[in-house]
Amino acid sequence: MTQPQPTPAAPVDAPAPGRIVILRSRFPMVSRIVERIALGVGLLFASSILIFAGIELLPGDFATTYLGQAATPQAIANLRAEFGLDEPLITRYFEWLINILHGDFGNSWASGQSVSGQIADRLGNSMLLAGVAAIIAVPLAVGLGLVAVLYRDRLIDRLINLVSLAAVSLPEFFVAYLLIMVFVVQHPVAVFPATVYDSMSLWEKLQTIILPVATLVLVVLAHMMRMTRAAIINVMSSAYMETAELKGIGAMRAIVKHAAPNALAPIINVVALNLAYLIVGVVVVEVVFVYPGMGQYMVDAVTVRDLPVVQGCGLVFSAIYILLNMVADVLSILVNPRLRHPR
Repeated sequence: MTQPQPTPAAPVDAPAPGRIVILRSRFPMVSRIVERIALGVGLLFASSILIFAGIELLPGDFATTYLGQAATPQAIANLRAEFGLDEPLITRYFEWLINILHGDFGNSWASGQSVSGQIADRLGNSMLLAGVAAIIAVPLAVGLGLVAVLYRDRLIDRLINLVSLAAVSLPEFFVAYLLIMVFVVQHPVAVFPATVYDSMSLWEKLQTIILPVATLVLVVLAHMMRMTRAAIINVMSSAYMETAELKGIGAMRAIVKHAAPNALAPIINVVALNLAYLIVGVVVVEVVFVYPGMGQYMVDAVTVRDLPVVQGCGLVFSAIYILLNMVADVLSILVNPRLRHPR
């Protein structure tokens, strides 16, 4: 007796790709840019949690520090209730976050002034300092990197590498004090302290911030130059560069026309990181030169445990750093030929 043959199962259709997969395949560049922006927003939210919680968990108490010898239990309780410190941490965080989304960083506990207004004024000073330093440092670093590649393993290249290594090894505060000793104490040709006012003209401000700008330029120049050199040398070892050399194309033309454009992505990332450092890492320079910027404002607030000021400055610094890195990622995607011309 023959056994009945099993009925073959109906073929199962493969699941159709989702809309997100289709959009990624059709618009790879746009999808990656959107991903970078979403990642930046998520990082900013995470950094706000870390900033608020980290500062709140620091040892000590603002009420006790503020009242000093008059810090009786009742006075401390009244002051904590006045500033809302008796509320749960999560409640205070979301109130702080909602106010920030409306552009309100609160009022300073020490002075009672609006933190938003103070940050707006001092952020302009810090942006002026970092902007002037970037205008000088970025073209100089890229140019020196190209020169070092053009004269690779020669005297000029070795001299540039030696000077850059010496500059990288020196911390910014040491460079600042060295410039003060030379150009203020021994040869008084520069202004110290580098304090600027709203009544000053732009030229007067530029004359005042010569030494802080020189310090920042010397600190970031060497790193940007070395990374530019490394990125271009990495591209120079590619097969198409060897082909260009065999065709008789000159070294300068090959570097400028072929190597430099293909090394833009790592160069952009290095420049963006150093620009972020120029804005976020100016705290030491501003304190040394008594410059009225965000860094000086934050240090003054830390000494008196003025939490709204410290949290506001920390969040602004974090937002600037994340924004510059996000812009660098987007520019790196835009200069990538594979993403500009997908198959």
